[in-house]
Amino acid sequence: MKDNLIFDLLKEEKHRQKSGLELIASENFVSKQVLEAMGSVATNKYAEGLPGKRYYGGCEVVDQIEDAARDRLKTLFNAEWCNVQPHSGAQANAAVMLACLNAGDSILGFDLSHGGHLTHGSSVNFSGKLYDPHFYGVEKETGIVDMDKVASKAKEVKPKMIIAGASAYSRDWDFQRFREIADSVGAILLADISHPAGLIAKGLLNDPIQHCHVVTSTTHKTLRGPRGGIIMVGKDFENPFGIKTMKGNLRSFSSLLDSGVFPGTQGGPLEHVIAAKAVAFGEALTDDYLKYTVQVTKNANAMANEFVKRDYHLISGGTSNHCMLIDLRNKNITGKDAENALVKADITVNKNMVPFDTQSPFVTSGIRIGTPAITTRGLKKSDMIKVVDYIDQIVKNPDNESIQQEVKKEINKWMTSYSLYPKVKYPTSELI
Repeated sequence: MKDNLIFDLLKEEKHRQKSGLELIASENFVSKQVLEAMGSVATNKYAEGLPGKRYYGGCEVVDQIEDAARDRLKTLFNAEWCNVQPHSGAQANAAVMLACLNAGDSILGFDLSHGGHLTHGSSVNFSGKLYDPHFYGVEKETGIVDMDKVASKAKEVKPKMIIAGASAYSRDWDFQRFREIADSVGAILLADISHPAGLIAKGLLNDPIQHCHVVTSTTHKTLRGPRGGIIMVGKDFENPFGIKTMKGNLRSFSSLLDSGVFPGTQGGPLEHVIAAKAVAFGEALTDDYLKYTVQVTKNANAMANEFVKRDYHLISGGTSNHCMLIDLRNKNITGKDAENALVKADITVNKNMVPFDTQSPFVTSGIRIGTPAITTRGLKKSDMIKVVDYIDQIVKNPDNESIQQEVKKEINKWMTSYSLYPKVKYPTSELI
């Protein structure tokens, strides 16, 4: 018997995605073949271990799928080693930390309230509970990370690990300088590139692979794959912790990272997700994907410029990647109220703390906006003026239901020209 409750709800979600403007910087729309792989028979297969080294039989086919995913990812980022099994970016970070740190070791990450991520040392997260977290942040005047202050903080706390990366930071990262700082204090340098990974892969932003000991990322967001995580190493090396094999040889750094994933933090990998990752990595190797990432940055810059023209306070004054963090305090509205008002007009953003925020994390003074999803839909640079105008109308009139309904009507009509999944002909088409 068909589960009408769930499938009716999925139809509602399909309608929501098709009808509105998706501006959450973490979200994107995968291709129909990524969806096919996600909904494939690979979901039935248990495969603990690595290809060729499984703890279950019958893995001959999924081994080939996972090898394809690994080969494509290594080509995409010019990495010597990778692991495609982490269930999420958070799981990838947890695996790396387990492999490199002991409980109570100090870590230096980007302050959550300044745009960092929960897994970079937040007190409510495993990273802040298991390890000794310290933080760097942005300058109040510029909204940009001062690398000299990062160096000073590293010298002060002598962390075992430094994390470069963010959840809401609109500028590029100086990975070379981070590596110099890490080397000066004997720290492992982890780059978490979950947000800009797709732009980095196509050479539009600084490359962490050649500078950082280890790199993690999600596979959704700008990479436009299924929700999941990855770990990469540019060039493998002997682990610096003196950990040896049973034969007395120093273990490679990559082998420690592998063990951090399984058996360290996960059981069986999700082979249907890995199949979808392989598909997405293949797509990311194409010229069409390069054109897409270029358009993401063009759209983001155009949108940021339009917000600035309308007297919106963008942290750092603009963007160098796909996203922007907007301080709404000069608009006399909280992030929470802005988010709620915008969603009534079928505009999806997320409330977000801004540096030196005066509101609680549940309310916030800002919103975060990104262009990956609307770029996938087909919107161009010239469309950004229209998008910002809609947002501006709602933010200025958060309690005006008639304006909300009028904007919603216009957006719904506009989005009919940008089909999510044209010409889908496989069995699950009613849901996409």
